Amino acid sequence: MFKPNFKYTNKIVKVLTNIFAAREIIFNSSLVPKWGVSLRRKAILQSAHSSTSIEGNRLSLEQVTDLALGREVMATRKDKQEVLNYLNVLENIDNLIYGDSICEKDILKIHQMVTKETLENSKDCGVYRNRYVVVGNRFTGEVYYKPPPNKDVPRLVTDLTDWINLKQTKELDPVIESGIVHYEFVRIHPFIDGNGRTARILASLILYLRGFDTKQFFCLDDYYDSDRQAYYKVLQSVNPDTLDLTNWLEYFVEGVNVSINAVKERVIRLSSERLRKSRGGQIALTERQMKIVEFINHNVRITAGDIAKMFKISRQAALKEIGKLVRLKIVKLRGEKRGAHYILFP
Repeated sequence: MFKPNFKYTNKIVKVLTNIFAAREIIFNSSLVPKWGVSLRRKAILQSAHSSTSIEGNRLSLEQVTDLALGREVMATRKDKQEVLNYLNVLENIDNLIYGDSICEKDILKIHQMVTKETLENSKDCGVYRNRYVVVGNRFTGEVYYKPPPNKDVPRLVTDLTDWINLKQTKELDPVIESGIVHYEFVRIHPFIDGNGRTARILASLILYLRGFDTKQFFCLDDYYDSDRQAYYKVLQSVNPDTLDLTNWLEYFVEGVNVSINAVKERVIRLSSERLRKSRGGQIALTERQMKIVEFINHNVRITAGDIAKMFKISRQAALKEIGKLVRLKIVKLRGEKRGAHYILFP
């Protein structure tokens, strides 16, 4: 049976405290109720870009966004397919497992979705490796890591899924469990290709299933992609004999901390103190209303023409949309006729 080796350091405990404090602010924000669609979409797009970029995908975040909207993007077929696969997995995270627990079949299904139409040999999609692979630099020939033999892979994956489904595992902090699963999956390296992407999906799935990120607001992959060398270095720093994960978990929880605080800052910018003080309870904004508020935050003001252009609607429909925010006392009108514009309510 798999049994992770790690200890709670002062650093881990302190960062976990910060994480849950930030999470509390986000989910108690006055603008969150009907605003989740935008937060979730942003996180999914960033995750798809960063997680595929780590492994060499050349699409920019702007191209990933265009691709998600069905627009034509100048890129290789493989790069586009990798991104579309990753988007599909994240958008269907609630359907990735067959029952209440993660099992071997689920992992094979996730790998199949992640690597669909991207591998040199399609028979490697959704099945364990049948030939030995190493992790290294293909240009220099330097080997970074030698994973367990092929014959050990099924047993190791079963051991991991058995551990995930233990009662005592589910009592662990979800961030710690996610980090452990991420590392152990990378260590097993069960597939010919796509191990990193599958590991990062599993980490996100754990956070989703354990109730930490049920709304999919947080993008962990940006942190890894911002310094890929640091990501690979800390993965390789785990002693292969003791498998002490403490150093890796310190890195992992800091990544969650950076991600969640980025969301917190965005929420704070939109859900200002004056809005929270001005109304009792939460203000339920639609996605359109949220985008209008965010536009004003970036540009100080907005006009009916800006709104019409933003949503591709008529000026009359734009005035109706902004009128709702005026009635909620979130924005107010300034100026007249051609000079009319809207600012946030003081």
